[in-house]
Amino acid sequence: MDWEILVTNNADEDLGAYEDLARRFALAALATQSLRRGEVSVLFVNDAEMQSLNALHRNKDATTDVLAFPQYEADELARMGGEFVVLGDIIISIDKARAQAREYGHSLERELAFLTVHGILHLLGHDHDTPEGEREMFALQNEILRAPIP
Repeated sequence: MDWEILVTNNADEDLGAYEDLARRFALAALATQSLRRGEVSVLFVNDAEMQSLNALHRNKDATTDVLAFPQYEADELARMGGEFVVLGDIIISIDKARAQAREYGHSLERELAFLTVHGILHLLGHDHDTPEGEREMFALQNEILRAPIP
């Protein structure tokens, strides 16, 4: 598997260790599917930038934890096999991740791992708009998060 995970930090704070964590969990999520090579972009932002992006792209004037912008539909990805794929972009609010980690009583690392995997699965065509889709996506997400990560 040959993936490049491009991580950019626009959050106005040092997130070096979290950038590496995002790369590792993105690769773990990508290993669950048949695509073998490509590129994914992960962008860390603060809540103000996330609110602006959410308003612009989803018409929701509120912050959110993660946005995913896939380049392809799931059926298109299924036909790509060995091609190099620019899969898409994931945007994570570090502020929202920090607040959710406190709310759920776990570490920021665990929350960022969750959001990274969640975003990658969206780029791969998974969704949680239906009860069945939610069950499938969250089961795969939990499986990835429980597996040993290099």
